[in-house]
Amino acid sequence: MLWLKNPDEFFDEQSYLQQGLNFRIGVCVGDIQTKAGLTQSVISSYLSTMQKAGLLESERIGKWTYYRRNEKTIQEFSEYIQKTL
Repeated sequence: MLWLKNPDEFFDEQSYLQQGLNFRIGVCVGDIQTKAGLTQSVISSYLSTMQKAGLLESERIGKWTYYRRNEKTIQEFSEYIQKTL
């Protein structure tokens, strides 16, 4: 989640820009997998779980899936925790 909060600090946007994309679309699963050093299936499972929880949004472009944070849900969750706990 931290890597996706400020992707420009953790990933190289140049390859995205060359394709006419940027980090607003999200970060490619492959880039997250490479940085994490885990298998793509493990990373995909983690990302899918966070997406089902509403913490992430995804967009598929061609054969690649890009993930970004769902800031609205994260903010709501943060407020809930602060009020409840």
